[in-house]
Amino acid sequence: MDAPARTQPDTQYTYLTNKIVKLLSCYQLNQVCIMTTQLIERPNSKLWLAAIKPPMYSVAVIPISVGTAIAFAETQTINSSIFSTFLMSAILIIAWLNLTNDVFDSETGIDKNKAHSLVNLTGNKALIFWLANLFLAFGVSGICVISWWQQDPTVILLVVLCCALGYTYQGPPFRLGYQGLGEFICFFTFGPLALAAAYYSQTQTWSATNFAASIIVGITTSIILFCSHFHQIADDVAAGKKSPIVRLGTKKGAELLQWLCGSIYALTVLFVSLRMFPVWTLLIFGSVFFAIDLCRHVTDYHDQPAKVSNSKFIAVALHFSSGLLLALGFVL
Repeated sequence: MDAPARTQPDTQYTYLTNKIVKLLSCYQLNQVCIMTTQLIERPNSKLWLAAIKPPMYSVAVIPISVGTAIAFAETQTINSSIFSTFLMSAILIIAWLNLTNDVFDSETGIDKNKAHSLVNLTGNKALIFWLANLFLAFGVSGICVISWWQQDPTVILLVVLCCALGYTYQGPPFRLGYQGLGEFICFFTFGPLALAAAYYSQTQTWSATNFAASIIVGITTSIILFCSHFHQIADDVAAGKKSPIVRLGTKKGAELLQWLCGSIYALTVLFVSLRMFPVWTLLIFGSVFFAIDLCRHVTDYHDQPAKVSNSKFIAVALHFSSGLLLALGFVL
């Protein structure tokens, strides 16, 4: 049986979620953006802000923060130079991923209606491509510095593996995201691999607790990508991209989202009961309001692109808040 429609106005979530989503998106997401070669209907400054995607850089901040927090909890020490270098390097690598995704998507035509594509905004694919590679070079250089400090190549090898997986998502000849494998790549790259690298950079060893936490972070990161497919299903189908939403349909995708969100909290309770996590990590339940709003919003508007497009920003709020609270739980 279909869920009953919500009675709130189209853009109404809980007060807190609504405020945070507006802050993250920085522009009216419920307006459809239409672009032709002569006309872009949004103010150019807002398009540039959307193209840069500031909220998405939380996927760099959270894995490094959680992995470092667990290292601190287990060793009672933290190397702030390594942490800050790793964090800046991760942000630069995410910039590389975002820019190259725009470049590779422009080659398949999937972004032809995406006004906030940097390639479409600049009209210069080569410039964006080489700028992306510059960011990658600086980011990897920072990780190389960490490995040099430690006289241990493990961290750079893990990060190179993350970069390689990130490339296979959209980069030719792989384009695994077009086969519906993007969420799996996202899970391993920003979950187990990223947290392993962050933890190892502080301890030069491994941790079962860190691996358990990486599963939770991997899920919340993949949810962001998963939610980004709902509003662009028509473009995905036209470009031959078999995203999970194309394969499942929007309704089943909305149902799966509820299980994914629920697993974040179920796993946390499980790891606390197994004494892998301290009891303070139950603070993660402070993010449950974002999970509830996300599931309700997608359930109600899964087949309405103009309205469901906000969901990825609610997912970012869920990812950031849950990750921050999880890290705090290990530090306390």
